[in-house]
Amino acid sequence: MKKVLIFGMNENPGGVESFLMNYVRRFDQTKLHVDFLCNSMNPIAYEDELVQRGASVFHVTARSQNPFKYYGELRQFFEVHAKDYDALWVNINSLANIDYLKQAKKYGIPVRIVHSHNSQNMDSRLRGKLHNYNKKRIAKWATDFWACSDKAAAWFYEGEALKQAKIIPNAIDIEASRFSEAARQSIRQQYQLQDAYVIGHVGRLHFQKNQDFILRVFAELVKTKSQARLVLIGQGDDEAMLKALADELGVADKVIFAGVQKNVSEWLSAFDLFFFPSKFEGLPLAPFEAQANGLPVLVSAEGVPEENKINPNVYFVSLEKSPKDWAELIQKLSEQYSRLSEQETAQHFQNSGYDIRYAAQELENNLLNILSQRERGNDNAQN
Repeated sequence: MKKVLIFGMNENPGGVESFLMNYVRRFDQTKLHVDFLCNSMNPIAYEDELVQRGASVFHVTARSQNPFKYYGELRQFFEVHAKDYDALWVNINSLANIDYLKQAKKYGIPVRIVHSHNSQNMDSRLRGKLHNYNKKRIAKWATDFWACSDKAAAWFYEGEALKQAKIIPNAIDIEASRFSEAARQSIRQQYQLQDAYVIGHVGRLHFQKNQDFILRVFAELVKTKSQARLVLIGQGDDEAMLKALADELGVADKVIFAGVQKNVSEWLSAFDLFFFPSKFEGLPLAPFEAQANGLPVLVSAEGVPEENKINPNVYFVSLEKSPKDWAELIQKLSEQYSRLSEQETAQHFQNSGYDIRYAAQELENNLLNILSQRERGNDNAQN
């Protein structure tokens, strides 16, 4: 049995967390054991489930809270535990911090995978500069270069690392995202949405996801479609600002801030349109899940990769268009397009590469192949 240490899970169940869980749940635990390392002393998303599955979850102090304590704990962790692992798999949105890869190499973990989940800097200017600095040197510390999309690979890698980059599909559980009429009726009744045209969005409340733009578009839409309602699923630093903006725009009574929800697929069934105008993305899971539910999906041309389109009812629109232009398009979509049938959706996903049933098996086989070829002590194991 091979052992892999995974970094990248945070407290909130976001896209990276969902991606990892989709795969980890389907790995053969008799062949591939996974543990988790996180830079927070708080429980990570799905920690109870991971522990029940036999995984160990290790915590170190966040670098932002106490850099000296963080470095000491991280160094001590790898000094004690590095010998137990065949690989480190680092899932990150930026190369600003690659300490995990450096420690893994120092203490002899033979396979060190860096996995890009973003396509643009979403942090401070300083972290952007650190990312660019480490981008030129990442091949010194990592042995394998993965990404969720071509754009995400180009954001993380250059030269030989970019040439070697492997795209790992952000595959989803299609069955779990399937439309449910019962769930639709239940949620719409609970929130008094029976006669509403419901626009839904799932994502961390953060400037990257562009929820302020969503609110401005929605404010234009309700001028001509009074029965429209907006549901925002997720939490984040922008929540207070967004609630204030909804109030300022006069639509607060038509917007539901639903917070983090464990039953996202049921909420998708309650929606009539999925709206995802991000400023930038690696390859987001949410549009895939919305498509698996059959929903019409409206996304930004600048922020969402073309790879996100599986179904024909996905529409890319430029963020240069005004909120009024977007609202007019939503009005047309509400009149002309509805949810795809379950049969149509299944046909489109069947050969897409984004069905987790097949993607997880392929990734497991690839991982096991890599690990068997580069075992500890093999001269070819490290750069």
